[in-house]
Amino acid sequence: MRQAVLSHLYGKQPVADLAARVAEGGFKGVQLALAKAISDVDTSTGKLSPGLGHMIAEQFDRHGVRIAVLGCYIDPVHPDLDIRRQEINRFKEHLRYARDFGCSMVATETGSLTTYQQAYPDSYREVGWKVLRETVSELAEEAEKWGVHMAIEPVAVHTLHTAELMERLIEEVPSSTVGMLFDPCNMMKHEFMDDQQSFLRGVFEKLAERIILIHAKDFRFTEDGTKQECVAGTGMLDYPYFFELLQQYKPHIDISLEGATREQLPEASLYMRRIWQETLDKRRTLTHG
Repeated sequence: MRQAVLSHLYGKQPVADLAARVAEGGFKGVQLALAKAISDVDTSTGKLSPGLGHMIAEQFDRHGVRIAVLGCYIDPVHPDLDIRRQEINRFKEHLRYARDFGCSMVATETGSLTTYQQAYPDSYREVGWKVLRETVSELAEEAEKWGVHMAIEPVAVHTLHTAELMERLIEEVPSSTVGMLFDPCNMMKHEFMDDQQSFLRGVFEKLAERIILIHAKDFRFTEDGTKQECVAGTGMLDYPYFFELLQQYKPHIDISLEGATREQLPEASLYMRRIWQETLDKRRTLTHG
């Protein structure tokens, strides 16, 4: 199991200390959001360079930790053109230098579904979609130049919020650099709970070829239908079935643990490793039994 962790769960700190903390937690990989995680290096837009990427990667490598992905969570549908341009430029810079950090992915979400609702009450979904498509198309062109991937994360309340819309984005932006970051908790909706396994299976059947990264946490729905995040193993996600699908479709994919405090990470990590091994043992028994 290729288990990584979101670096900023350990708090913003000097890069050498951060690398040591991640390794002490038993993680061999990390999702690194530079602005959220590193306190002693200026990683603002315009400051990245091959040398900076190598220096940070070397700090993690000394502790046996690989940078699996750079997190650069911009708002690609921001209504202010100047701000959106700043966001796009920052993401492009991450794409250019990703390989100097030792990885080939940069991750983002897609902005709120209701961003344009007030200005375009009857067509806000399509207006937001048009802006997202334009942004992703521009970023894909940059990613192609550097041979890296965009890991785009659908979220239930965002512009990109379903497997069908992920398929649509791939069709409308025909670039192999566009990949999917699959977080089943972020995509989960109340209506999927009647047959959670069908929802999970459907995502893999539609999009397995484009799934390049996994986020792992848990969720629960309250009595009024509100969704809440919680630590892996304490909520409603069918982890045994989810891991069965991962082992079938993407057995060596990076899985970034999130949704936990620093103190909760050991328990969450242990739970995931246990379920992964139990699922693996079960599949082997069925195969060889």
